[in-house]
Amino acid sequence: MRDLVRRIDSATPPGRDRAVDALRALAILGVVLGHWLVTALVADSGTVRAASPLRCMPQLVPVSWLFQTLAVFFLVGGLVGAKSYAAARARGATYGQWLAARTARLSRPVAAVLVVWAVAAGVMLGSGAGVETVRTLLKLVWSPLWFLLVFVALTAVTPLVARLHPLWPLAVVLHVDLVRFGLGGPSWLGWVNVAAGWLVPYCLGAAWARGGLRSRTTGWVLLGGGAVATALLVLFAGYPAAMVGVPGADVSNLDPPTLAAVTFGLAQCGAAVLLLGPLRRVLRRPGAWAAVALLNLSAMTVFLWHQTAMMAVTATGLLTGEALPGLHTVPDGPGWVLARLAWLPVFGVALGVCWAAFHTYEQGRPRPPKSSRIVREGQPAREAAVRRA
Repeated sequence: MRDLVRRIDSATPPGRDRAVDALRALAILGVVLGHWLVTALVADSGTVRAASPLRCMPQLVPVSWLFQTLAVFFLVGGLVGAKSYAAARARGATYGQWLAARTARLSRPVAAVLVVWAVAAGVMLGSGAGVETVRTLLKLVWSPLWFLLVFVALTAVTPLVARLHPLWPLAVVLHVDLVRFGLGGPSWLGWVNVAAGWLVPYCLGAAWARGGLRSRTTGWVLLGGGAVATALLVLFAGYPAAMVGVPGADVSNLDPPTLAAVTFGLAQCGAAVLLLGPLRRVLRRPGAWAAVALLNLSAMTVFLWHQTAMMAVTATGLLTGEALPGLHTVPDGPGWVLARLAWLPVFGVALGVCWAAFHTYEQGRPRPPKSSRIVREGQPAREAAVRRA
């Protein structure tokens, strides 16, 4: 392990901003832990249905503030996308070549999870599982894929939006919500915000690539302004306080994104800017950097399979013939929360099994040892451990 840590550290280019990779890793971990904490699978009368502790325990809403980290991911995506496109153009690559390279790493792991779950659904239905149970499980696995579709779409339009000021898409979100909620407009209009809402942090990332967002003052303005705007929208404009969807709620801040979700995302982006300095200091330690680099190499595998890991543990628990607390029971009290926290390490082990089985689909074809992505011989390959992290 020490040798691996040393090789990853030595293979990292001196000019690489390790804090950016750490922000991406924190965003992915936030999504994973958030789903594990606010999603319950309740075994009831021979079926399995999804439930949320946020509905029964609204006092847990601050959990959604900590673990709904999508804005940070889009911030980093805008930064990396704008930089990679500029570098590709400098090398003489075409737009098509650049886009194919950017999206190839996503397509393989997505195809793997879709195929596995299509087969699993057929097997479950053929063995007598209820349609409602299968639908619940498939929704948990496939619904997060919307995030990747939006990310790919924004990546594809990077050349067009790389210099777009974030206030423009923010204004679109504002007007869409005014029409929807203030003037009684059609609910389908909200789906415009799926693109416009996440374009705000993506454009912030592109501005970062051009040299913006480098001062702590900017970070404090985004954090303070976004937090105050979100608080005002929740307290006086009727937006929900939860930054994730809650079953049965009249309005979801994420489905589709609302103005409150976007202003909350601005606050997160400000916090991310303020974290850059401390993260850079921590990541000077080879061990800390190795953990971040390795997680980034398998970020999509972790994201795509974390719900499967939770469901695998839940299904295995059903073999005991009892409803296990925190795993199969209704999330209606502090006891469920404590039990769910105890299950998190088990979910982590199951996710490790999924990673071992499917991470090769993200990393592509195996390479000979001398050309591994951890370390390669020769100066041109020195960036192998983290180039695609």
